[in-house]
Amino acid sequence: MFRRSAITTLIALGLGVAATSQAQAQAAADRPITMIVTVPPGGSSDALARLTATALGARLERSVVVENVTGAGGLVGMQKFLRSPADGSVLLFINQSLLILPHLYPKSAYSPANDLEPIGIIAKVPMVLSVSNATGVTQLPALVDKMKKAPGKINFGSGGPGTTAHLAEALFLQQAGVKAEMIQYRGSGPALSDLMAGTIDAVIDQTVTMLPLHKDGRVKAIAVTGGARLAQHPEIPTFAEAGLPAFDLSIWNGLLAPKGTPGEAMAKLTSALTAVVSSADFKSRLALLAAQGPGEAESGPAPFRRVIAQEGERVAALAQSGAFVGSSPAAAK
Repeated sequence: MFRRSAITTLIALGLGVAATSQAQAQAAADRPITMIVTVPPGGSSDALARLTATALGARLERSVVVENVTGAGGLVGMQKFLRSPADGSVLLFINQSLLILPHLYPKSAYSPANDLEPIGIIAKVPMVLSVSNATGVTQLPALVDKMKKAPGKINFGSGGPGTTAHLAEALFLQQAGVKAEMIQYRGSGPALSDLMAGTIDAVIDQTVTMLPLHKDGRVKAIAVTGGARLAQHPEIPTFAEAGLPAFDLSIWNGLLAPKGTPGEAMAKLTSALTAVVSSADFKSRLALLAAQGPGEAESGPAPFRRVIAQEGERVAALAQSGAFVGSSPAAAK
């Protein structure tokens, strides 16, 4: 009698747990998805995140809300994401800053390769080196020559430690063999405002935000990454054409879920994102920003995981060379 009662109780408990799990899963599926973005509103990554959120929400028939969680070069947003429930209700939109943060903050306690679930790459964006009109520089060789003649006199601004602009500028200085003062802002918007005002000399940032300023004549774009000139602005030479072929950095923007997100949720998110990035409408919108979506072989979790591993090695080598030394949130402007 006791044994039968115990078995009945265990079955009831099992059914109760299953019902609770199903209820929790259903609750997660019903509420809006939060897409954490680790940069302030108004920048290139934020623009791409909002474009993605709208398209992804339409595919999932579920609201996707962008939440900008900034601070410490993106570490604050990353930490919030890592504490989020692994049920598909919270996603992370991020770029190479995912790989830089552990080198700037060794105590950040996360591994880009092991502690997140890649969903897919959304867009690859070329980088543009632009200078203030006040510099009088119109070509890359002239800028490099000026920097070699007066080491440290030219300054570069970026959206803060750990950002893609920070990565690009550190890589540029290393490969060009020059030195510069690195000024870290809280977001790319203030850096670009000072570039237009002539307060700083140069910025390397994504085409999404740089090209409109070049088009309006508020800054001068002197080189772009990639193997070919931009169709929208064929007057801007590539870095290779301008004499620095070793510098080639395109920024990828991707979507990730917390580690341990159930397979069913991952499958839905992956399928929806793949449909978004392969759609003609999304591709045309990216083209307006001089960005490009992933090819068929580049879509999905596995290719994204390989990119994270490969780019992680490059960032680690750059960090070991001391390229990020001297950049910290305390120095932010």
